[in-house]
Amino acid sequence: MLRLTKFIAKTLSVRLSLMIVFSIAMLLMAVLFVMFHYSRKSVKEEALQKASQSLNGTVQHIDNILLSVEQAAGNMYWPLLQHLNQPERMHAYSRQIVESNPYIIGCAIALKPYFYKGQELFMAYYHRVDISDPTSPIVQDDSYGNRPYTEQVWYTVPVEKGRPYWTDPLREEGKEDEPITSFCLPLYGAEGERVGVLAVDVSLHVLSDIILATKPSPNSYCTLLGRDGSYIVHPDSTKLHRQTVYDQLNDDSSPEAITAAKEMIAGKTDYRAFNLNGKDFYIFYRPFERMAIQGRYMEDLSWSIGIVYPQDDILGDTNRLLYNVLFIATAGLLLLLVLCLWFTRRQLKPLHLLTRSAQRIAEGHYDEPIPESRHHDEIGMLQNHFQSMQQSLAEHISELDQLTATLQEQGQVLSAAYEQAKEADRMKTAFLHNMTDQMLAPIDDIKQDVGILCGQLHDIDQQAVDQMVDDIQQKGKVVTVLLNHLLEVSEKAKNPETAHEETI
Repeated sequence: MLRLTKFIAKTLSVRLSLMIVFSIAMLLMAVLFVMFHYSRKSVKEEALQKASQSLNGTVQHIDNILLSVEQAAGNMYWPLLQHLNQPERMHAYSRQIVESNPYIIGCAIALKPYFYKGQELFMAYYHRVDISDPTSPIVQDDSYGNRPYTEQVWYTVPVEKGRPYWTDPLREEGKEDEPITSFCLPLYGAEGERVGVLAVDVSLHVLSDIILATKPSPNSYCTLLGRDGSYIVHPDSTKLHRQTVYDQLNDDSSPEAITAAKEMIAGKTDYRAFNLNGKDFYIFYRPFERMAIQGRYMEDLSWSIGIVYPQDDILGDTNRLLYNVLFIATAGLLLLLVLCLWFTRRQLKPLHLLTRSAQRIAEGHYDEPIPESRHHDEIGMLQNHFQSMQQSLAEHISELDQLTATLQEQGQVLSAAYEQAKEADRMKTAFLHNMTDQMLAPIDDIKQDVGILCGQLHDIDQQAVDQMVDDIQQKGKVVTVLLNHLLEVSEKAKNPETAHEETI
């Protein structure tokens, strides 16, 4: 890693390429982020619109089934009231209602205790053997569930309230493998009192199978909840057996899932993202509203319908597109990096040449040739200016070399002159020493004779004095000659050109 960092720090083309690619990558990431944000938002809005349309279609589909069941019961209701005193007609009407509608799997006409004299309980109950087959044989049963019908909700609520009533899925009274919902109508006697109930059963399996065919995406599904959170419609038929939405949610469920379940039961319209069993989902929900038709009893069923989308169904294509775009963008950036490296290396090739030439010049090769650039950009101008600088530097170095050679020659001449001067000075010193030595003996003799003359003049005869004076004169002449010769040599040393000409 350290070597790579040093390589990047030392290589201008790599740094330029990385800066370009990094800048483009930042811009591309910003564009992708904005695009991904708005695409997800658009996909969510489209999913919400599709879910709303699907919910409306599903509600209408279910309501059409419920309406057909209500109409089938209503068609027999008034004739039935006119023949309440005929038990055998009750059996005929019950069977006829089951035969009249393929969605009805059973019909029960139950009357209050002792409505018929000598008979405590009376119920004409007919149902299909196979609830999933509309052509299945219809059979009679004497009882429904394991308790008297007078204790069952489908009988007690209509008798108590005196109005039509759709039950939530029956569990305690129904058979384990046949979860149903029932449409119940109170029966009135001749004096207007409530004397019984007409109940028609609809299989939740049949509703679920029908609704499953209308799912808006491959893995989405529709669910219909009763007023207590029980499942009326669900693709998993096991949830139709003694289970509510709260039974499905557990401690590991996300708070959003629990909130969505509560809001569905409260009859709200909204959508939420939630996690269930480690998977992400979206649920779009609204109250189940029935179509208003003249003569129809518009009971508030307090049902809520919702469509559950796996998140991958909504955002899967968007996420896959993002991954593909990121892959393509990464490959493109790598290709761009390679192209930038190639281009920058090509464009910076004159700089590499100048770098090597500058290094050679720094090592002393001032005549290093630098070719003229064919480019007219800043790098070409730099190369040409560097070439001019190198040529000027080479010329100055050549002049300096010549000046150095001249100075060396002059130094050699000066050195020779200096040696000659030293030799002359030595000879002069030797000459002076010689002349001084030659003058010392006469001077000493003159000094001695003068000393004798001065000290012993009266004691010396005239002849000896004359001889001593004559010696003093002779020795004086010798000293004079030596001094004249010394002066002559000194004058020649002061004027060497004149001495040279005289010598010539």
